[in-house]
Amino acid sequence: MTDFPPQTPHRPPHRTSLFVLATALALGLALLGLALGSSLRSSLLPPTPTPQIPGITALIPPEALPDFTLTNNLGEPTRLSDFAGQYVVIFFGFTHCPDFCPLTLANYAQVKRLMGDAGEQVAFVFISVDGERDTPEVLNRYVPRFDPSFIGLTGSEETVRALGVPYGLQFTLNKEAPDDAEYTVDHSTLGYVVDPQRRLHTLISYNTDAQVTADYLRMLVGS
Repeated sequence: MTDFPPQTPHRPPHRTSLFVLATALALGLALLGLALGSSLRSSLLPPTPTPQIPGITALIPPEALPDFTLTNNLGEPTRLSDFAGQYVVIFFGFTHCPDFCPLTLANYAQVKRLMGDAGEQVAFVFISVDGERDTPEVLNRYVPRFDPSFIGLTGSEETVRALGVPYGLQFTLNKEAPDDAEYTVDHSTLGYVVDPQRRLHTLISYNTDAQVTADYLRMLVGS
C-alpha cells in the first residue's frame, strides 16, 4: 500500500510486530462483539420456526393475550390462564358446522397422534362461536369424539366476540329470524397457537398438512 513507507533494512523491526498485534487484537474484539451480539439476540428473541413452512405463520414477536373465562364441556369455568406453562392450539367453530369444523378437529386429532408423547404437552381447545346452541352438554357429545383430551369451551355471543378481538376472529350468525334455530355460521378458520407465556405465537391455516403441524408443534415444545 502506498500510504506506508517502503521497507528498508533500517526500519525498526518492532513496528511490524506492533502492526500485526494491533490487527489481531482488532479482529479478536470484532469476533467477540459478534459472539456477544448473537448471544444477546438469542436471549431476547423468541424461538423462530424454520422459514417457509407451508400453512404456518409465526408472529415475531408473539403478541400478549388477555385472559378470558368460558364454560367447558363439563360445565366448569375455564380460563386461558389455566393453561399457563404449556402450548395451546385454539380453534373457533360450532358443532352444527358441516365441513370446516369437523375436518379441522379430525386433522388436529391426527396431529396429536403424530406427535407421540410430545402431543401430551399441547392442549387442543375448541371454542364455540354459537353459544346459543352449543351448550356444555352439546359440546361434551361432540368434541371428545375427535379426541378424549380435547376441550370444548362455550359462552355468550358477546363474550366470544370480545375475547376473539386479539385473534382477529370474525363470525356471523346467518339467522333469517330471531327464533331461527337452523341457521348457519360463517367464521374464521385459522388455528391459533398460544405459547406458555400466554402469547399468540403462531397462526395455522385451514387444512395445513397434519404432519407439518405435528413437526412444528413438536419443535416448539422441545425448544
